[in-house]
Amino acid sequence: MLKQKIASKKKSLWRTCLPYVVGIFSLIGTTAAAQSSSDMAEEEYEAALKLEPNLNNGRTLYGQCAVCHDPEGWGRRSGIYPQIAGQLPNVIIKQLADIRAGNRGNPMMYPFASGKILKTAQDITDVAAYVSQLPMTWDNGKGSHSRAKRGKPIYEQYCIDCHGKQGEGDNKEHIPMIQGQHYEYLIRQFEWIRIGRRQNADDEMIEQIQSFHSGEMYDVLSYVSHLPPPENKLAPDDWINPDFQKYSRDSEDQFRSSTQKLSIREQKKGLQKD
Repeated sequence: MLKQKIASKKKSLWRTCLPYVVGIFSLIGTTAAAQSSSDMAEEEYEAALKLEPNLNNGRTLYGQCAVCHDPEGWGRRSGIYPQIAGQLPNVIIKQLADIRAGNRGNPMMYPFASGKILKTAQDITDVAAYVSQLPMTWDNGKGSHSRAKRGKPIYEQYCIDCHGKQGEGDNKEHIPMIQGQHYEYLIRQFEWIRIGRRQNADDEMIEQIQSFHSGEMYDVLSYVSHLPPPENKLAPDDWINPDFQKYSRDSEDQFRSSTQKLSIREQKKGLQKD
């Protein structure tokens, strides 16, 4: 009888503890996997930086990217796809390495960044070099002028040290250039960083933006969306990517390629009026 009671208590204790044991081992496994994916991404990033880019191979590989990002790399004003034209090469390499290693979750990008298309570190170097030299559009999706004005002091207080006065980023530190980026894309990425969905985000930034309320987020990102690329990075009027002349383009692409010279001066006027 005593043995039965002891056995019964052991079973009860095991049932009580089992979920905690499973949870602990799951946490250990998740932490180890995160560490592993981070290390894998860092190794590939460092390897890619040492390679000499081949623009011809980069152009060929970019044909797959153009399906979403468009031949010009301008993405969509709706923000469903970012503007990647002109992005700093080290930033592109870092993000591709993170996506490939699982250090940044991006189901839409993964099939393109995986080993089926980008097979080696050399491929990453090549496509990053090709994308970074594409001229940008000024016609990115933008937030309101009134919010942009309120967002300026927020940007100067919290963002300027890393992203730069004009959102130019830092290639050496692989800090993204954010000037000329689509407003809705900025909103989505900001939210994903805040809730931990974008795993490769900078720890300091994650901590910093936790205190932002939604109004401040919309204000500062409106301001960012109005930061224009420098004129030497802008595409000329009527520019279409000559490497993909036969590519089918929709009305949004055609409008943007024909109106580049409205650019900086008109944007600045609009910001000053409100």
